[in-house]
Amino acid sequence: MAQNNSKDLAKIQELIEIMKDNELIEVEISHGDDKILLKRSDPNASMISAVPFNQIANSAAGSKAAFEAEASALEDDLVEIPSPIVGTFYSAPSPDSDSFVQAGSSVGPQTVVCVIEAMKVMNEIKAEISGTIAEVLVSNGQAVEYGQPIFKVKAN
Repeated sequence: MAQNNSKDLAKIQELIEIMKDNELIEVEISHGDDKILLKRSDPNASMISAVPFNQIANSAAGSKAAFEAEASALEDDLVEIPSPIVGTFYSAPSPDSDSFVQAGSSVGPQTVVCVIEAMKVMNEIKAEISGTIAEVLVSNGQAVEYGQPIFKVKAN
């Protein structure tokens, strides 16, 4: 049994290397009742977490919805603001300006939280929620993907 676990670990490590080599952010693999999700928050980050679904989900073992519900419960009701477009994240309107928001900033639905440059166009991104910025998930000048979480907000 220990040898089987070491084979599984070797396969996971091989998948991690493939993810790094191809700059993948997330890989989900299903084989029968076995499911695994490998995910990294930043393509440049070296740390990747492996989360076997069947150890997290309850009666709906392996369902993505159950996994997401469990994860969100652990996040103390934090809401993510995702990137609506692919582009480059900028925290301020210009290099010599203050950031639009930072951790601890109060925001409303119309509050501009950042700018994302796409195809030489600067797109202002609004919070679309009322609350307090709990965490900024990307750094200034970082490339972001569509749907990638860029902020976490403690909703009011």
